Amino acid sequence: MAGTMRLLYLTGGVALVVLRLAAPAAQQPLARPAIDDTAPGWRALAESDFVHVNDEPTTWAWRDGMLVSTGMPIGVLRTSKTFTNFELVVEWRHLKAAGNSGAFLWVPPDALADLKPGTLPKFGIEIQMLDHGYTDQYEKSSGKKADWFTTNGDVFGVGATKFTPFPPVSPNGQRSFPRKNLSHGVGRGAAHRLLVHASRRVARRIPADSGPGGVVES
Repeated sequence: MAGTMRLLYLTGGVALVVLRLAAPAAQQPLARPAIDDTAPGWRALAESDFVHVNDEPTTWAWRDGMLVSTGMPIGVLRTSKTFTNFELVVEWRHLKAAGNSGAFLWVPPDALADLKPGTLPKFGIEIQMLDHGYTDQYEKSSGKKADWFTTNGDVFGVGATKFTPFPPVSPNGQRSFPRKNLSHGVGRGAAHRLLVHASRRVARRIPADSGPGGVVES
């Protein structure tokens, strides 16, 4: 399934999250990882572009053109269409501390079939969207150092996905870390912009000099 993608918006059930979504209106070969979502051909994604998979009515809602989630319970939306090469812009904001959400790329249909409520797919590439408060929550609850993830948009393979991350890499070798800390915390500044460039089997956040990414092996 390396040549196809279903894009999912997920939340971990600990905070509200708000997203604005945009993507090119037509699929075209991507020349280089540079994104301008104000250029002709881009459009905002709306409720009609998504299908509910295993969420409850309280999980996701569309309000004033934005996708809003309570995170309760955990639930999955997928795009109604399948994409290959694509670019995507997500503006997102957590409304409570320690929020956990993310976008999944290249998820095959069988990973979504009969997906039980409160669970996430076991295949795909996740671009994680964590609030900075998640680090303190993890360290207090686990008693361990939070050195294997960041709160600035890690990219990593999920479940059975074979994924080779671009450096810098997490200590366990599974995640591609960002080179710059660009995420905003709760109540700090404007919504964070997540830009994604995916071509062939490569997924990378933009800008390339700070955005993590990697190669999907299968």
